[in-house]
Amino acid sequence: MFKRTFKRSSHHGASNDRGSRPFHRGHRGQPRSGGGRNFSQHIDVSKFINKTAATPEVAVFKPEHDFTDFKIDDRLKQNILKKGYTTPTPIQDRAIPCILQGLDIVGIANTGTGKTAAFLIPLINKALVNKKESVLIVVPTRELAIQIEEEFRAFNKGLGLFGVVCVGGTGLGKQVSELRYHNNFVIGTPGRLKDLIDRGSLDLSKFKTVVLDEADRMLDMGFIHSMRFMMSKMPKEKHTLFFSATMSREIEMLIKDFLRNPVSVSVKQGDTALGIHQDIVRVEKGKNKIDVLHGLLIKNDFSKVLVFGKTKHGVERLSKELIRRGLKAESIHGNKTQGRRQVALSLFKSSRVQVLVATDVAARGIDVADISHVINYDIPSTYDDYVHRIGRTGRAGKRGKALTFVE
Repeated sequence: MFKRTFKRSSHHGASNDRGSRPFHRGHRGQPRSGGGRNFSQHIDVSKFINKTAATPEVAVFKPEHDFTDFKIDDRLKQNILKKGYTTPTPIQDRAIPCILQGLDIVGIANTGTGKTAAFLIPLINKALVNKKESVLIVVPTRELAIQIEEEFRAFNKGLGLFGVVCVGGTGLGKQVSELRYHNNFVIGTPGRLKDLIDRGSLDLSKFKTVVLDEADRMLDMGFIHSMRFMMSKMPKEKHTLFFSATMSREIEMLIKDFLRNPVSVSVKQGDTALGIHQDIVRVEKGKNKIDVLHGLLIKNDFSKVLVFGKTKHGVERLSKELIRRGLKAESIHGNKTQGRRQVALSLFKSSRVQVLVATDVAARGIDVADISHVINYDIPSTYDDYVHRIGRTGRAGKRGKALTFVE
């Protein structure tokens, strides 16, 4: 029997999703922004201040289920326990039973709430029941695809399911080769998936289950036509799972077009997680901005810090300056190969570097549990970008701090 593993085909090559042409629109390779709210030009400083998280009074969530209660394969239950999962998060507690019943889902949840496991666990079980099952998972960025891949590998240990990651930044050849075999899971970004469909390497007519993850970001990044194209290539009768952090008129239209009598599962408690203490850092006239940042980073409680800059070149310059000043820093941005970005992220995750300086696009999909601070060194272009940036801290019920520099 031909044995395959879940290939990490996305870890090498150029930085942008070459099949994702919308990446090249807008300002200097940055994605288009939705909603027209340009906070870099019209700053409402109060949006960046929310100090209630210092002493949050959050009701303790009491799930209706344990993972052992779900009607899933016992081997999958063992893999869940091995990952250290004992109590479902709100999105998992509410979504998993519905997905197991085959219902279409609209999941509205902040980042860091455990939604990846919320759809992977029931869909892996679905593929175990029927090994011919094919699941398509569409995500906005390769970083998120890799994060989902890592989760899949852990849940799938010893279960014998196959999958492939289809993203830009690596040659098509390897992905085309993998797609010649049956894959229970295909995870990809819209541009690369469309390229593979156009080349005849990916036939979606046999995929009866689809996950659209971070649909709001895909919409913002200009992937709406690719999303509609892929959905049109799938069977009319299909199981659709739709996840978004925000709900807009455009998102509501997509839900109406793509889903059948969906169950809404919303666990969102405001734009940002309750455990994030938000404040601004005013850079007084005559002071050097980099000096102010340096003064913060040398404080003891700034243990693992994600710093956001606007441009690729600015991020690289900033990281080099922090290194010159004796700080352990790395950078991720569009001019770095995927391999180098993964090395930088690995160093950050393992706390071998204290500071990771990133652009918005490169940081999407980062899932690091213990980031102490997010610092907006450059003000984000939109409020939605701000929400996604600071959502990298205060994850999984932990507390975090978000600071925005204002000059």
